[in-house]
Amino acid sequence: MLTREFLPSESLDSVFLPIEQASGLPNQCYTDTASFDFERNQVMARNWVAIAFENTLQDNCVHPIDFMGIPLLLTRSKHDRIRVFHNVCSHRGMRLVSEPRKISGLITCQYHAWTYSVDGDLVATPNIGGIGINALPDFECTGKGLKEIRSHIWMGVIFINLDGQAPAFEQVQKPAIQRTRELIGKSGERELITSQEDRIDMVVNCNWKLVAENYLEAYHLPVIHPLLNRYSPLKDHHCRIYGHNMAGQWTTTFNPGLDDRNHLPVFSDWDREMLMIGEYPVIYPNLLMGIQANHIFMGILHPLEVDRTREEFQIFYCGDESLGKPCDRVRADNRLAWSKVFQEDVEPCERMQAGRRSPGYTGGSFSPMLDVCAHHFHQWIAGHYHPKSGKTSHKTDIDQDSVDGTRQC
Repeated sequence: MLTREFLPSESLDSVFLPIEQASGLPNQCYTDTASFDFERNQVMARNWVAIAFENTLQDNCVHPIDFMGIPLLLTRSKHDRIRVFHNVCSHRGMRLVSEPRKISGLITCQYHAWTYSVDGDLVATPNIGGIGINALPDFECTGKGLKEIRSHIWMGVIFINLDGQAPAFEQVQKPAIQRTRELIGKSGERELITSQEDRIDMVVNCNWKLVAENYLEAYHLPVIHPLLNRYSPLKDHHCRIYGHNMAGQWTTTFNPGLDDRNHLPVFSDWDREMLMIGEYPVIYPNLLMGIQANHIFMGILHPLEVDRTREEFQIFYCGDESLGKPCDRVRADNRLAWSKVFQEDVEPCERMQAGRRSPGYTGGSFSPMLDVCAHHFHQWIAGHYHPKSGKTSHKTDIDQDSVDGTRQC
């Protein structure tokens, strides 16, 4: 077993201890290429992972992406159906598409011209039986098309399950679906609207888990985000474990700026008694969410290398009015404000990555009050490395009061 070769199970024992005694994941999980490969095959492939935003694709469009070194191909038919395939020709394994582009409905390999429909069917095999012989009686195209990957779309995000073995998305992500619906209502997802201008993209020179861990806690607000901490202070942030694979912080002092100059509409079913609530969970393994009364952002973490991660954010608003000219300025200001917050996190994450090279650091410690969600995430990851090493020490879906206005869950 791969984990036995580079990460002995005893090195994870302390992760499963109660938070007061626990240590975090060992350095190898952030610096070793074997860890990167393991997490691709055992963490990402076995779960539902976010890979792209739905608005990436236009009708009759193909869009290639690499996910942790695996070439994938997104397609959107003229009937608006989005599918995900392995981006390789079924003949000799050549990568089919290198750049996003419109197609006429067919995808042709640039090696031997085998041709596929946008739905992945093999429809032409030129010269397969010799010059000018394009078909053979004993060769069936059926079953030799592109290899499709199980996919699901939720809240404008395309998810995949690479190994095809995970339970249904609605079952696995029930806490995320349920809590989002509680906030934005049943009509909220239909009201979502966005544009290409509402996107933030950046690359951070650190392991993808450090970005997730940083997002899971508000402990760093006073030092790293002094402006944000002035109008949404640490004392008003709380920790919450939503379920086995979802945790995050939430605040009671989000200010959506609902004055007459703002013009940003609020979700129709949002409880008007909860306009100051903002929730910021991570849906494991790689989706960051920000849910507010008048906009939602989703952030996909794309692990590029063991010490390099791309962050791709899309901001969604409520209804067509949000994209009208009167809202242009406030949307631009909102994008700038979130960009500043996300950018402020880059240097700390990169410096933590540098620290993982030190033999003087062996997993560190956790604040029992403010690192609850980060510890939960460490345990979830460790459970994939050595499933029998231990079980999470956290209860789920329960908020328990603790000191200083925070909550331990």
